[in-house]
Amino acid sequence: MNERVIEHGYQVAECLHKLVNEEVLPGLDIDSKNFWKSLADVMDEFAPKNHALLKTREQLQAQIDAWHEVPENSPFNHESYKSFLSEIGYIVPECEDFQITTDKVDAEVALISGPQLVVPLMNARFALNAANARWGSLYDALYGSDIIVDEQESTNKGYDPIRGAKVVAYGREFLDQSLPLESGSHKDATRYLIKDKQLVVELQLGSKSALAKPEQFVGFTGTLASPTAILCMNNGLHIEIQIDANSPIGKTDLAQVKDIVLESALSTIQDCEDSIAAVDGEDKTAVYRNWLGLMKGDLTEKLVKGGKEIVRSLNPDREYLTVDEETFSLSGRSLQFIRNVGHLMTTDAVLTRDGEEVPEGILDGIITSLISLHDLNGSSQYVNSKEKSIYIVKPKMHGPTEVAFTDELFSTIENKLSLPANTIKMGIMDEERRTSANLKECIRAASSRVAFINTGFLDRTGDEIHTSMLAGPMARKELMKNEAWIGAYESRNVLIGLAAGLKGKAQIGKGMWAIPDEMSAMMEAKIGHPKSGASCAWVPSPTAATLHVMHYHQVNVADVQDKLLASLGGEADNQLDELLTIPLLNDPDSVSIQERQHELDNNVQGLLGYVVRWVDQGVGCSKVPDIENVGRMEDRATLRISSQHICNWLHHGLLNEEQVMASLKKMAVVVDAQNVGDTSYIPMADNFEGSVAFQAAIDLIFKGKEQPSGYTEPLLHQRRKELKAKLLAS
Repeated sequence: MNERVIEHGYQVAECLHKLVNEEVLPGLDIDSKNFWKSLADVMDEFAPKNHALLKTREQLQAQIDAWHEVPENSPFNHESYKSFLSEIGYIVPECEDFQITTDKVDAEVALISGPQLVVPLMNARFALNAANARWGSLYDALYGSDIIVDEQESTNKGYDPIRGAKVVAYGREFLDQSLPLESGSHKDATRYLIKDKQLVVELQLGSKSALAKPEQFVGFTGTLASPTAILCMNNGLHIEIQIDANSPIGKTDLAQVKDIVLESALSTIQDCEDSIAAVDGEDKTAVYRNWLGLMKGDLTEKLVKGGKEIVRSLNPDREYLTVDEETFSLSGRSLQFIRNVGHLMTTDAVLTRDGEEVPEGILDGIITSLISLHDLNGSSQYVNSKEKSIYIVKPKMHGPTEVAFTDELFSTIENKLSLPANTIKMGIMDEERRTSANLKECIRAASSRVAFINTGFLDRTGDEIHTSMLAGPMARKELMKNEAWIGAYESRNVLIGLAAGLKGKAQIGKGMWAIPDEMSAMMEAKIGHPKSGASCAWVPSPTAATLHVMHYHQVNVADVQDKLLASLGGEADNQLDELLTIPLLNDPDSVSIQERQHELDNNVQGLLGYVVRWVDQGVGCSKVPDIENVGRMEDRATLRISSQHICNWLHHGLLNEEQVMASLKKMAVVVDAQNVGDTSYIPMADNFEGSVAFQAAIDLIFKGKEQPSGYTEPLLHQRRKELKAKLLAS
């Protein structure tokens, strides 16, 4: 892909130029010449500032490395360390308390708590599935997951009625908890009807009951005398009881209930970053085209299911009637955020006048905002933001200066696109150590547009390891969540967000459940997120969203936040010491040779399993079997931890180069065997020297210590481009 179009000195990849001129701009009141002039102006102004921010990162890291190498700073002294970080500007002074002023934020972000999906935007099918995950069948989610336990293996090849009965019973228990009756139980319901503008539930033995809270009933479909669906609400979330006496499930149910459908993924982050492998202009154009399809409402994807070709598209809105038989609708789709890339990477989608790649994050901001105008101006088939806002999650920002840079960039983009100030809402990923330590000031730097803060344990751990690489050997990866800084990180994030006025204006989010096949374990663990005061948390699939949303029916997050606000004191300040506690091994010599080998093999196996798909297949996020053959969602954040952890133990002598190479070759055989059923898979062990993916894994480990902030993108992009060039040449 060498064809380029010159626009104001910038060399634009022809495929991107064509997408913008022929698909994006039509329908918008923006002239092509004016747009490309605006893009050039923004690049001229912000690319040098972007470069300066990256130089600051390098300088701070060099100073931290040098501090750890001074003998007087060992053993580690916490007070000296904190003073040093303040002296060099890594920790900035905290100013007076404040409240964010963000307005025109959609209810799904500001007011309603629930699950959030994160999906690779490069995959149109995944993007559509996530957008359509606003509503999910509870029966399907329960039947197809390990939530329902079978005492013995079923002999039924098709539907198992015994398992089905357990699903129905579970569903009725959920209704009793979320929509309790004045008397009796949903388990004994024989009919749901509407009488005198209220929901009435007829029960066995002839009794009747209303809801304990009649206001929870909000609508229906069908007729008053014979409703086909009953719509209720709890904690701001909708529950639809579907009734059909002719359906396979409904005809066996006392009340003819065929399903319980839950409002599930309230919002989705369509990801341009860690979960995709977009390494050139062609890839970026494909990503932008999918975002365009979502914003125009016409994205489709053909796939074969059950031997038949089907076309997947966005779900329409859902229509209901009030008790006065007036129609109203609810969105059939989750609210779409888009996650741009961070400040580090560049892209050849546009080259400068000197032939250099431009900062990818700046290009993302301009193009994705331009595309979002189709939603704002009403030319889309469906409405994404009723408040006419654009939601951009900005990852991997280091401290308040970088947040301020993004705020300034968004203001300039708004000006160039003739948008009202603060139309672009910012999501701040609290996943880098310098952001965590200065979170209050980071929020202040975007106080008129911040609509989201989110803890990201995976990247946050990778940055923790890299920042303190020279301090000593780190704790074992599997024990990292037991370290003091993690608890402070998760708690402090919520407290600072609430103190800054995010309640009712912005999301406070928590991280991903990474084992999509273990939903029972997820249900035990993830209820901790709403209980912590977080208004959303990430899930790996639509099924997980439908299951996790039950937690938000159990826990009223607004009440939890009110209690936290009432007790706010100096907890966040007091937790800074814990946050800056480096997760070092207490006694490296106590880690046996066998334990070191297991730690190494576990890291290497996960690293290889992810990298081979990223480099060879361009898959940025997938369910990768771990060393125990448990499928785990892997992306660049998990890769960053694994590679940095090996680098750290290598540097401090817990491992040696020969051990690591032996593990790489041994685990390559394991990973090859785990992928034997994939016809597009390229084995590594057949040709270690010739396997681009295997060589990428070597780079990530042995060059990892020198990588900026320990990020994996530069090396991955380099090797993926090499592989694509080889394929093109052949």
